[in-house]
Amino acid sequence: MRWIRWKEKRRKKTFVLIVAVAVSLALQQSSTLKWIKEIFHFGYSTLPSDPGLKPKQTNIVFLKTHKTASSTVQNLLFRFAERNNLTVALPVESCRHQFCYPRIFKSDFVHPHTLPANIITNHMHFSKTALQDLMPNNTIYVTIIREPTSMFESLFTYCRNICQSFKRVLNGSLEAFLNNPLNYYRPKEHDSMYARNCLTFDLGGDKDRPPTDVAYAQAFVAEVERAFSLVMISDYFDESLVLLRHLLSWDLDDILYLKLNMRAASSKKSLTPGLSAKIRVWNSIDTYLYDHFNASLWRKLSALGLASVSREVQLLQQHQERVMRDCFGGNKPVFAIGAEIKNPALRPWKPNEDVDIVGYDLPANISREMREICLKYIMPELSYTEMLHRSQSQRYLENRRIQSLRKTQDLQQPKQPILLRDSQVRPNQPPAPGA
Repeated sequence: MRWIRWKEKRRKKTFVLIVAVAVSLALQQSSTLKWIKEIFHFGYSTLPSDPGLKPKQTNIVFLKTHKTASSTVQNLLFRFAERNNLTVALPVESCRHQFCYPRIFKSDFVHPHTLPANIITNHMHFSKTALQDLMPNNTIYVTIIREPTSMFESLFTYCRNICQSFKRVLNGSLEAFLNNPLNYYRPKEHDSMYARNCLTFDLGGDKDRPPTDVAYAQAFVAEVERAFSLVMISDYFDESLVLLRHLLSWDLDDILYLKLNMRAASSKKSLTPGLSAKIRVWNSIDTYLYDHFNASLWRKLSALGLASVSREVQLLQQHQERVMRDCFGGNKPVFAIGAEIKNPALRPWKPNEDVDIVGYDLPANISREMREICLKYIMPELSYTEMLHRSQSQRYLENRRIQSLRKTQDLQQPKQPILLRDSQVRPNQPPAPGA
C-alpha cells in the first residue's frame, strides 16, 4: 500500500511539474496564453474555468436575412436555446413562420406564449425601437449579409414564382431582367423587396434610393453599425462564427452546424462579369453595405489575430466532421432532394418547381439518443419553428396552471389571527393607578 501511495504522489508531482513548465512557456507569449484560455473555454480542459471569462450571453436578436445562410445560424440559435432552457420569441399564427414579413416588425406579431423572450431570430422587417421595447436591455444584436451578385442570383431563382417583378420576365431570364429592370419592377408591390436591395429592406432601410445617393448609403451604413454589434458575412461563414463565439462568450459546441436550405447545384446559375456588374449597380445600397461590412469583418478578425482565428476555424471544422460521422454512420452526409427524404419533417420548403432545395435524411443504424441529437442539426426552419412553438406553449400553459393552483391554495388557507404585541396594546389601555 505504501508503494502504491508513493507511486501515486510521484505521478501527481510529475503532472504538476509538466503543467508548470507548459504555463511558464505560455506566459512568454501573451497570444499563446490567450489561445490556451480560449481552448479551455471550448470545453477541452478538465481544469476549472478561467475566472476572466465572461458568462455566456443569452439575450440575442439575430436579424434573419434572405439567402445569406441565415437558416443555418437560426438553427444553431434554436439549439442553443433548447440546451439552455431559454425562450425563443415566435410569430403568432396569423404571421405563420415569419413576423408578418414584409410589414415592419411590431411586438403584436410575437405569440404571447413565447414571452418574455431571450432570443428572436425568425424573418422580420427590422425595427430597432420595437425590439428594444420587447427584449432585455443587455440584448446583443447580430445579422448576416452576403456578396450582392451571388445573393441576387439566388433570390431571382428562389423567388421567381413569389415576386411579381420576377414573374413578369419572359422565360424567367435573369439577363432580360437586368437589361431593363425598371420594365418589370414595381416599387410599391408588397413583394418588391426581393427584386431590389433586399438586404437594405430587411435591415429597415429605403431600398429604392438611386445609386447616385451616396450620402444616404453612408448614413444607412452608420445606422446599421450603431444597431448591430456584429454583421456576419456568409462568404466567410466560419470566420464570422468565430467572431460570434467571442462576442457571445460561447463554447465551440455552441457554434457547430450543418448547412441548411441550400439549392442543388443544378438550380444555380453562373454569372458573367458583365451580369455581376449590373447586379451591383441595381442593388447599389446592398453593395455599399457589403463592401463596408466585409472590410469591417476583416478588421475585427485581424484584431483577434488571424493565426488564432485560423486555428479556431480548423477546430470548428474538425468537430463538424465528428458530428457528421456520429450522425451519418461514419460517412459524409449525402444531400437529398424533396420527396427523396423519408422523414417529412426533414424536407425543406420548395419555392417552385424549377428550384431544388437539398436536405438530409438520417441513416437507420444510429442509436435513438444520437438520432434525437442529430435531428436538431438538420431540421428545416418551418419544422423547427413549429416544434419550438408546441414545446414553449406547453411550458407556458403548465406554468400558468401551477401559478393558478398556488393562488387557489393561498386563498383556501385559513387566515391566522393577528396577535398584537404588548407594545401595540399598552397605549390603548387605561393608565395604571397611581401613574
